[in-house]
Amino acid sequence: MVESLHRTEKDQRPPRWGAPKLLVASVLALAAVSAVAAISAGDDDDRGGEALPRGEAGIAAEHPGDRAIGSDPRVLLAESFEEGEIADLGKRWTSVKNPKGRALAFIDDAPAGAHGRRSLQITATLDQDTGGHLYTPLPSPVDRVFARFYVRFPEGASYTHHFVHLGGYRPVTPWPQGGAGERPAGDERMTVGIEPFGDWGRQPAPGAWGFYSYWHEMVASPDGKFWGNVHRPRKPRPVPAGRWQCVEVMLALNSFDEAGAPRRDGELALWLDGDPVLHVRPGARGRTVGKGGITEVAAPDAGGEGGDDDGLEALEGIAWRKSPELQIDFFWLLYYVTEGALDRMKVREKPATQSVRFDDIVVATEYVGPITGPR
Repeated sequence: MVESLHRTEKDQRPPRWGAPKLLVASVLALAAVSAVAAISAGDDDDRGGEALPRGEAGIAAEHPGDRAIGSDPRVLLAESFEEGEIADLGKRWTSVKNPKGRALAFIDDAPAGAHGRRSLQITATLDQDTGGHLYTPLPSPVDRVFARFYVRFPEGASYTHHFVHLGGYRPVTPWPQGGAGERPAGDERMTVGIEPFGDWGRQPAPGAWGFYSYWHEMVASPDGKFWGNVHRPRKPRPVPAGRWQCVEVMLALNSFDEAGAPRRDGELALWLDGDPVLHVRPGARGRTVGKGGITEVAAPDAGGEGGDDDGLEALEGIAWRKSPELQIDFFWLLYYVTEGALDRMKVREKPATQSVRFDDIVVATEYVGPITGPR
């Protein structure tokens, strides 16, 4: 077991199973993925961009049950939690947070169609710890990445503080870095978290999906500090409890013009059970909500949520970085719960323990898609 040696941004912020082991693709096979590429599956959408792939149109469709998916040259990381014991995770992940050995456990439960039978359960015990994590650098930095994982919250689940992250550090480290409340300089750090947002208790627990990001053009919060800026679907997408859900994220970094200036063409996308529900890119429709960097974005293929386009404007893409040397180079499976977060969600009776299950993680250079059955 490799314990984390850092103080994460979550510790600093005030109260607010596929291949049987981790596999990495050949660096040579990844050399062609150093530039941001268009997503080419599907017909052109109604705003001149290219439609996001959907459903069983990805890498997983070529590997039924996710068998041997980690051997695919497009795959950077694959973890199905089928190999070894908890103590062996440190052989495959560079940072394992498992306070007193009680936060992480293998459970006999897996998504339908998966070839394995186990998943990883992470538990937070409020008066003793804040949960646990697995973190690793990617074998080669890239400019565009797709990260798919399965998650299952139990019935009656409460809110979280922070969740799964990916991004880039320069230089990359074998543990997650901090930086809460600080805007990155543009050449040393950018991070994106896919998280269940409680919206101050307005969304039923465990929340609704959205992104929580740090980059050099983020805006300040009302308190003057730079807490993560939010991109979320205009129509809330509730996090289900009591069943497995396939979550996939795409992060594409911006390119640069001939003079070396960053273009605002970076992207961010979210799929839930294979359906694209959010796509931040040039020309997407959205609006700013309140202060502190919250942007609501219309569904990528619904013409503004079925025609409800009132009050929305065309968005620019995102200039995630100022230097091409800053690339996507880590993945962080995180379950972080604090009493302060539950206070902000107006939870009166705080559960002594909370847990979540993860399975079938795949990080790749192309769309992955949900697990498919036998062909």
